[in-house]
Amino acid sequence: MNAVNHPISKAGTLRWLLKREYWENRGGFLYAPIIAGVASLVMSTIGIIIGLFVLRRAASQGDLHINDSNIQVNGLDLDLLTRQLDPKDLVDLGNGLDATLALSSAWPFVVMAFVVFFYCLGALYDDRRDRSILFWKSLPLSDTQTVLSKVLSAIVIAPLIAVAASILTMLCFLGVISIVALTHGGDPMSLIWGPSSPLLLAAGHLSWIPVFALWSLPTVGWLLVCSSWAKSKPFLWAVMLPLFAGIVVSTTKVMGLLDMTSGWFWQHIVGRLLLGTVPGVELAYRSGAARDSESIVQLLSPSNQLGALAMPDLWIGAAVGIVFIFLAIRLRRRAGEI
Repeated sequence: MNAVNHPISKAGTLRWLLKREYWENRGGFLYAPIIAGVASLVMSTIGIIIGLFVLRRAASQGDLHINDSNIQVNGLDLDLLTRQLDPKDLVDLGNGLDATLALSSAWPFVVMAFVVFFYCLGALYDDRRDRSILFWKSLPLSDTQTVLSKVLSAIVIAPLIAVAASILTMLCFLGVISIVALTHGGDPMSLIWGPSSPLLLAAGHLSWIPVFALWSLPTVGWLLVCSSWAKSKPFLWAVMLPLFAGIVVSTTKVMGLLDMTSGWFWQHIVGRLLLGTVPGVELAYRSGAARDSESIVQLLSPSNQLGALAMPDLWIGAAVGIVFIFLAIRLRRRAGEI
């Protein structure tokens, strides 16, 4: 029987290219967020141990007061402390726990910002530097598929893994403080899981992914253009060109001719080109987002996160990013030896 060769579809080729990007950059995409989450968990646990030591010493000396009253606790009994809390105290406790959960789960996102930034800078430059581009161009792979696989890796794969690492870190931290509460006479369900909102925070993290994918496009596109064009030191070209342009605009006051300030240029041009991979930076462009939110849960809720999709700045930036990506594809087609 003659073997039948089935050509791989474009979708199948793109899928294999995505796998290639993941395996070649697994250290940054997978291990770095996980390590950041573990580091956050370790530091938080150390902080809890120190706090418990201070509270235990205060309780043993009879200096632990509840609600600023004259009630003193000779011994750290969380069940007794919980019974003294009124509904407002429980709400404040929940807000404090949610803020702590958000901070403890933010480390994977911080690492992801650096990983995506430097991944895009080297995505099209490294294979020109080591001349492996000659091998890849000899394969039946289009430059469009190659560049798009790198774009999707940066705006979808990396944030998906970071969100998973963040949620896992948050749940592990809840487990740690639940064990602490249980070993000190407290009920984790009423003291930890009830007042806090881990599921809403997790839903907010997941709903943030499409926002990041669109918001980061101008930065990702700009970095890929520099990666496909620069003959050396793409980092300097990518960073110094926007910064130098901002300095020129600020010193010449040229924005005054358009009845705008240089601050607008720094925010909407320099900031969008260089800070798009920083999670949550889009909130700074929504002046009322933080002010109108009564708690961290409301600020990071799915509805508030997806509200960014109504921002004209997001879609204008995404359109500019698509132009940059198209330009990166054209530059790669002409790429040869450095």
